[in-house]
Amino acid sequence: MLNLSKIRAISLDLDDTLWPVWPTIERAERVLLQWLGTHAPQTAALFGSTAALREIRQQVETMRPDLHFDLSALRRESIRLALQRAGDDDERAEEAFEVFFAERQRVDFYPDAMAALEFLAARFPLVALSNGNADVHRVGIGHLFTAAISAREFGAAKPDPRIFIAAAGALQVDPAEVLHIGDDPLLDVVGAVNAGMQAGWVNRGEHVWSHEIQPHLHMADLDALCLLFDSSYKK
Repeated sequence: MLNLSKIRAISLDLDDTLWPVWPTIERAERVLLQWLGTHAPQTAALFGSTAALREIRQQVETMRPDLHFDLSALRRESIRLALQRAGDDDERAEEAFEVFFAERQRVDFYPDAMAALEFLAARFPLVALSNGNADVHRVGIGHLFTAAISAREFGAAKPDPRIFIAAAGALQVDPAEVLHIGDDPLLDVVGAVNAGMQAGWVNRGEHVWSHEIQPHLHMADLDALCLLFDSSYKK
């Protein structure tokens, strides 16, 4: 059971907790393909679908295990490899990546997300904790967070307890005083609990829990979390 009296800070996952990630990625890949069609037509012809872009990205992930925690570098190097294989100028990989990355930051929030973020930020210091490469400042919510920690910057990814402990340290609280909120049972909940935190599972799809370690809180959206702190929320 969740112990509200112990919570002094909140850590939050980003992708699929505050917004659905795959529609964002798919749109960014389509924008990248449009750019390639204009600036690297041979690459656009050889890798003319989002499926082809993902396939070469997976190849780079296999070839470059050192980039496992850096999704931006994986994407950038997959673009570079595609340009090389097609015979286009691979010096344009950075430019192409920036086209993709800018679009990747244009997210469509879940209906409950922004109001809940503002409510929580007014009551607790918040830290973003993500394995992905969303940038809270470019997304437009950086002002609501005290800190943001990514797997790329930290060098380890959820569910590694160390990244959760680092998140608590960024807010100058003990892990036991942090409530972590996320959508992934293993990466978010199991990882947070193993780090000594309380954990809330945002289950937007009516999924079935399948791990021995249980979340302290199971919710369908972030409104349910806010209601625990203030029963008058949104009423």
